[in-house]
Amino acid sequence: MKFLNATAYLLSAGLLICCDKNDIDDNDSFNPPTIENTGVSLPYSILSTSNGVEIRNGGFGSAACAHPSKLGEFYAMTDRGPNADATGGKYFPVADYTPRIGHFKLNNDGTVSKVNEILFKTPAGIPISGRPNPVGFGSTGEIAYDLSGSVLATDEYGLDSEGLAAMNDGSFWVSDEYGPHIVHYSNTGIQLERISPVGINTGIRKLPAVFVKRWANRGMEGLTVTPDQKTLVGIMQSRLYNPSNAAATNKTLTRIVTFDIATGTTKQFLYKQEIDNNSNSEITALSASQFLIIERDGNFSADGPVMKHIYKIDISKATDVSGNDFNAENGYMVNGKTLEANSWEELAQANIIAVSKTLAVDVVKYLGGYPHDKLEGIWLINANTIGIINDDDFGIWSDATNKIKSKTLSPTSGSQKDSNKLYILKF
Repeated sequence: MKFLNATAYLLSAGLLICCDKNDIDDNDSFNPPTIENTGVSLPYSILSTSNGVEIRNGGFGSAACAHPSKLGEFYAMTDRGPNADATGGKYFPVADYTPRIGHFKLNNDGTVSKVNEILFKTPAGIPISGRPNPVGFGSTGEIAYDLSGSVLATDEYGLDSEGLAAMNDGSFWVSDEYGPHIVHYSNTGIQLERISPVGINTGIRKLPAVFVKRWANRGMEGLTVTPDQKTLVGIMQSRLYNPSNAAATNKTLTRIVTFDIATGTTKQFLYKQEIDNNSNSEITALSASQFLIIERDGNFSADGPVMKHIYKIDISKATDVSGNDFNAENGYMVNGKTLEANSWEELAQANIIAVSKTLAVDVVKYLGGYPHDKLEGIWLINANTIGIINDDDFGIWSDATNKIKSKTLSPTSGSQKDSNKLYILKF
């Protein structure tokens, strides 16, 4: 299916009529080149080879956003680095890998080039790792191992970076899946501030205590900033384990949090997923109240039906569920239960309204197929155009025998390797 159909659908869904003028018009003169529906690969190099498996110095797909001033350029971010499942934690085959932002340019010939990389650093300018935080600093309880099975040290400044917002002054705000933290970095990657839930020993300004109930590896997966650059807006990937996994019976309830940069004031809103324990993997601001959300499963089209959707949401009429006790670990209670322990019917009876949502793009349907498992980045190019990027996990997967193996476009068959790809939707 041609891009005309895909983006005409975007327009008919109302996606392209709600953007703030000061956010979009500056980019209207950029007309991205035509890219085939198969997408274009982001450049990468070889990071290392372990157990005979090629580990890519790529991984730029956990988040994406537009460069605030340079037309045709965008940022794409890695997560914590190459890793694979281990009992009680993760294998880190490149233990000192530093999470980073890639600065990319879409060229007139339809290729993508990397301008530079910005590595995340401590306040003292020392590169961080992506290894888990210690107890008291955002620990998820995960244990980091090298491929020999030895336990690796934790990292107080470690980050499993997942959400990205680029500011007009050149700095960045990044959200992660550990604390979850929201961290402010300079244009060279030096940490300026780390904001974490109440009870985590970092910084002065805090997020509500309830966010310590995040599900490990499903923390604050998306982050954006409103067009006026005044408010950060983050979305949790899945439900909180609030008060526990077993008791959090509403498996489609997820939370959005807003953070006023000047005052530190927060608000919370509820988002209803389409599938139990689904993944919200990106949020992108269109205005002060309207956003794009990626909601997806973790499946590959080569192995059966998949769900890779982009929704337009509006928080303007949704209920702020912050409650009166910022320090309450269980958050706002309804019917004597946490929000996650209430059904949507019970919440409606309590006059709680979730954010409104409208399907903007069924990516698989309107691109004529989408081979990747993890759709995770949106680059808002202009009022007519978006780019989407997947996370390729540095080209590795878990393996019961060798601990890591090459990631392919199907876990059950085939040999084609996954890679970071940019797809353009335009009319």
